Amino acid sequence: MRDVRTVGVTVVAALVLGAGLLAATGADPLSAYAAIVEGAFGPDGIQDTLAYAVTVVGMATALAIPLRAGLVNLGGEGQLVLGAISAVAVGLHVPGPLGVVAALVAGALAGGVYAAAAALCETRLGVPLLVTTLLLSYPAMSFAAYLVRFPMRDPGSSLPQSGQLPPDVRLPQLGGSGLTVGLFLIVAAVAVYAVVDARTPAGFEARVTGWGPRFAEYAGIDRPRLTLRLLACSGGLAGLVGAVVVLGFPYRFIDGALITPQYTWIGLLAALLAAASPLGTLAAAVFFAALTSGGFAMERATQVPRELTAILQAVLIVFLAATTGLLRRRRSAA
Repeated sequence: MRDVRTVGVTVVAALVLGAGLLAATGADPLSAYAAIVEGAFGPDGIQDTLAYAVTVVGMATALAIPLRAGLVNLGGEGQLVLGAISAVAVGLHVPGPLGVVAALVAGALAGGVYAAAAALCETRLGVPLLVTTLLLSYPAMSFAAYLVRFPMRDPGSSLPQSGQLPPDVRLPQLGGSGLTVGLFLIVAAVAVYAVVDARTPAGFEARVTGWGPRFAEYAGIDRPRLTLRLLACSGGLAGLVGAVVVLGFPYRFIDGALITPQYTWIGLLAALLAAASPLGTLAAAVFFAALTSGGFAMERATQVPRELTAILQAVLIVFLAATTGLLRRRRSAA
């Protein structure tokens, strides 16, 4: 896990830079930051923040799984969308509790198989993983868009969306919070990742490969097999997250609804900030989700564009990379 002090210094530096940008525009930095906190954790915003954070945490964990071994999965959006549309396709035809389980399994399988295909392109064909995962997202998103515009389109709506799932094929809500029991699935996924990372040979192999691929190869770790396994798990969790989202309100697949909130990219930033450590990724994902959710309240209260929160997120990663590199050079010199 990254040094806590390093991350703390990075966060403070990013906030100071953000304060400078706010002051340069004539806004009050303290008022803007207070509006972010109030919008994210106040009585009017906490439910939205939690609902947003559940999906971000799920995607952050999905992307952290291969990142632990130094493998970057840029195809999270495609795997998320493919899992969601697969879950809806199954849920519309399989009734009752069995339909809920079948939809969740279908979403996980769709995302896992699609991510595994990207891994095979690298291990068998030599196409870089960054290229395959990123480019394979576009056919997945286009295929889902086609389905909800033609064969799966809701005939009673002019929008590109599927029919609504029947009441018996929906995840139960937790009170009136807007959250569903999918929250427990995401928490379970984080817990499983933490245990596997810390207590199993598979987790050790991933960490060793992340420390040094050549050393891992010399130690006898089968990198192609590891790549395939990690990408399948990553895509499977991304597909499961997509299934959890569509099995909650509004209980249908809407074209673009999973892409606009930028769950995948914010999740990737969180995984990068935490160096893919399980608990660190969880904390960073919640932090970024709160920052994004609070940005809307800041815009309403201070007229400061919410894009400032995106700038803060990017600056955090840049500062962290610079700080980590500087510390490494100092240690090498010592």
